[in-house]
Amino acid sequence: MSTTADHGGVQNTTVTQIQGRGRAVIASKPLKAGEIVLKDSPILLYSALPLNPRRGGAVYCFHCFKTLPNPNPPSALPCPLCSSSALFCSPACLSAALQSSHTPWTCQTLTRLRNSPPLRTEELQVQARFLVAAYNLSRVSPPDFQRVLGLDGGSGCPPDADAVFLHSLIISICDGEQVMSFFTVEVTAALLAKDRANAFGLMEPFGDKGERSVRAYGIYPNASFFNHDCLPNACRFDYVDCNTSGAAAAAAANGSICNTDVVVRVIHDVPQGREICLSYFPVNLKYSERQRRLKEDYGFTCTCDRCNVEVNWSDNEEEEAVAMEEDNDELMVDEDDGVKEGEGEESDFPHAYFFLRYMCNRENCWGTLAPLPPSNGTPSSVMECNVCGNLKKNDDEGGMDGDDALEEE
Repeated sequence: MSTTADHGGVQNTTVTQIQGRGRAVIASKPLKAGEIVLKDSPILLYSALPLNPRRGGAVYCFHCFKTLPNPNPPSALPCPLCSSSALFCSPACLSAALQSSHTPWTCQTLTRLRNSPPLRTEELQVQARFLVAAYNLSRVSPPDFQRVLGLDGGSGCPPDADAVFLHSLIISICDGEQVMSFFTVEVTAALLAKDRANAFGLMEPFGDKGERSVRAYGIYPNASFFNHDCLPNACRFDYVDCNTSGAAAAAAANGSICNTDVVVRVIHDVPQGREICLSYFPVNLKYSERQRRLKEDYGFTCTCDRCNVEVNWSDNEEEEAVAMEEDNDELMVDEDDGVKEGEGEESDFPHAYFFLRYMCNRENCWGTLAPLPPSNGTPSSVMECNVCGNLKKNDDEGGMDGDDALEEE
């Protein structure tokens, strides 16, 4: 099966089935570095906050998820049904939410969950939020709900203890309500599996101590087609809280991007017929950690070129590789090493060039760098980090010098 993908006017990929990999995104024409291959909006979006969050921290609109100016902004509008549990930045967001993601049924169900005996962990509380959002989606948009059920992940898996517990809890507080008549414990388990395998996190900015947390999770139906590779040729960007001027606006060029949309750009030239892949986590992780996370969260073992090399490494070699990744700042300014694209397959460290050129050198960031979108067919020399948002000028030799960082206006 092969279908042409049309994402926000960009027609340069096909979605096809690959044996052993499921659905995959393939370049249908040669792609230039920085080219946008996807702009996608969520069909389901829910807060990453537990049901009873601790006081403090950022406060954001529960529809567009933009940060509100301060903890008690006078302009914020509370939900008329659940008071201060959900705030909105404008009448437009409040009105849209009441008809979509924060319907009276959703609000009432979350309030009941909040007032019920506490769930054991914050993780279960967030999973409960997802299930309520998914059940609500079946009411307000049945076609989108079927798209969620049609995503890869979790087929045929029996319900685990958490799925049984959450299903029983939500059914008990919604007893007799029509929305619940369709849902069985098997459907609940399938939904949780789809969420685990396909949800993308919209991240908070870095905190004062370098920490970062998830603000919201979203199901992006087209973004879910991208498979994983430990040395990806594309990366995902989101622009939660971005302004309409400065560096973020430059990065979000080539069309209006909503606050919760995601954008996928290729990080280097990609030939026609090549699969376009993302990394599902920071590229600096060790082989053992990558494999553990992929197995636990996505249910597969990675056999990409990088993993096929690293599987035979000793613990010492793996530690040396991690050290090399952490020292990529020095690699970037050391032009005598002679690391060139295409030489990697011949070396014991085939991904040295990737870390040299495409990994952010900001301390503790580990983001992936991609050029800004081409302008009139001309590739950009400015690289953007998909984690911290820093923009740096590519020196076309050894990656990016830290002194080349561009200031946001």
